[in-house]
Amino acid sequence: MTEFNHDTFISPFTWRYGSGEMRAIYSERHKRELLRRVWIALAKAESRAGLVTEEQIAELEAHATDIDIERATEIENEIKHDLMAEIRTYAEQCPKAAAVIHLGATSMDILDNMDAVRLKEALCLIISRTDELIRAFAEKVEVYKAVPCMAFTHLQPAEITTVGYRFAQTLQDLLDDRKELSEVLSSIRGKGMKGAVGTAASYVELVKGRGITAIELEKAVMDELGLTAYDAATQIYTRKQDLRVTAALSALSATLYKFAADFRIMQSPPVGEWSEPFGKKQVGSSAMPFKRNPINMEKVDSLTRLVSAQYQVAWQNSVTTFLERTLDDSANRRVFLPECFLATEEALITVKKVVSGMTVHESGIERLLASYGLFSATERLLMELGKRGANRQDMHEVIREESLKAWAIVQQGGENPLLGYLLDNDEIKKYLTSDEVRELMDASHYTGDAEARCDLVLRRVQDLL
Repeated sequence: MTEFNHDTFISPFTWRYGSGEMRAIYSERHKRELLRRVWIALAKAESRAGLVTEEQIAELEAHATDIDIERATEIENEIKHDLMAEIRTYAEQCPKAAAVIHLGATSMDILDNMDAVRLKEALCLIISRTDELIRAFAEKVEVYKAVPCMAFTHLQPAEITTVGYRFAQTLQDLLDDRKELSEVLSSIRGKGMKGAVGTAASYVELVKGRGITAIELEKAVMDELGLTAYDAATQIYTRKQDLRVTAALSALSATLYKFAADFRIMQSPPVGEWSEPFGKKQVGSSAMPFKRNPINMEKVDSLTRLVSAQYQVAWQNSVTTFLERTLDDSANRRVFLPECFLATEEALITVKKVVSGMTVHESGIERLLASYGLFSATERLLMELGKRGANRQDMHEVIREESLKAWAIVQQGGENPLLGYLLDNDEIKKYLTSDEVRELMDASHYTGDAEARCDLVLRRVQDLL
């Protein structure tokens, strides 16, 4: 048997990315145990037609977990067919039932139903991880929903938002992603037991005159596996199912990518409002000892980019399994499906770790508000001037000119002089007192209904969890 260790290539997903639970779902042992579950379910259904005895079923169940990959590999090296190798390995362990293993089936009756079970297991784990991340974001939204900070449009200082409202945007996307994942999970179907080209001809012949139809046989197998079968299939279930799964994972990855990328901007020293957890002995750079790079969020962006690219692979598979079946999809499905799940899960785990342990730097928030918050408050001033009877266009030009003069001072590193400029402006004095101008230019209050909207998103979390 081939041994895998660090002397040969192994995937980083084997040991570096993803959890033990997800790796177990996509392990060879679990795959073969699921294959045997399908064979046992088929045997039980066929026993209703008098084709399999209770003694044979008992033997199959007794060896359901006696996986012998070494023996199966030995047989596969000789016959060049992995599923037949597993059948023969199972048959050697079950001499009484050997003759009825895989009775009436084609390989994809077993493999595609196994894959459908595995897709459901993997999606359930991804949904569980997503729920954990939703809770972590909800905590941040609750804590910071009323804390003002600078918002940016075009990567330029704009108006005031709140820290919690910024988190709420991602939380809202996660809730939508979670709904989509749940819908995809509920839509997962098996191929069913339909034979070589999907017509179930072998099963129709097998159960003819035995008091059960091929469709009833199929339903009995699917019920045993906890699946619903597609009404129609070729040799395989439609690969649009894989496309839907990959699309849902890609959409979730888009949410994680954007938040991670934004986090990297927020950790950059010129902004300096957020930072990742940083271990006491953690090394940021081999060359620059002072550095604290956002390595976790960079990893998230790297992995989610990989997930997004797999959508095209799934799309190609859905259109190039010509007519009733080709093997265009077979090899790449062994790679991209588990890697999509493992990469997405690693991103979810990483973002949760960062969000739960991150630091929100009040000094950075206050520094940006002091430098740029006054500019955003000019909109509030403009609205009040309009209410007092001033010409909106004229006042816009007045404030624009004063703002540009102040901006030049800020760009040179000086303290923002805008408030003083506005207090001294004769046109503004016609409509507002100095105290009114000062109050209107208090940027910390110019957050609109951000806090209330945070509560709306939090209510959705409460309804879900």
